[in-house]
Amino acid sequence: MLFLGLGTGLGSALVVNGLVEPMELGHLPFRKETFEDYVGERGRKRLGDKKWQKAVAEVVDRLTMALEPDYVVLGGGNAKRLGTLPPNARLGRNDNAFVGAFRLWDPPVMT
Repeated sequence: MLFLGLGTGLGSALVVNGLVEPMELGHLPFRKETFEDYVGERGRKRLGDKKWQKAVAEVVDRLTMALEPDYVVLGGGNAKRLGTLPPNARLGRNDNAFVGAFRLWDPPVMT
């Protein structure tokens, strides 16, 4: 599962076999700037909601092609601003973010 947090910037994490791998995908180059420059809060204000939503869909598509997750969860403060969700994406819930964050403190499970 790929998590993308749409807020001030772009938060990201990949969950593989039950392990959370924090990522900094927002800093990768995209168009003339970075992913978070387009889908973070600055991008939303600069582009307006309609173009911002198109940029989010494009970012989700590109990262899905590159990382091949089973699905994408969109969260963060601006996720609720999306009218239509990109294919293979669903909205996360903020209360799940707290549970996930606390799990990061659990000792790793070796299989």
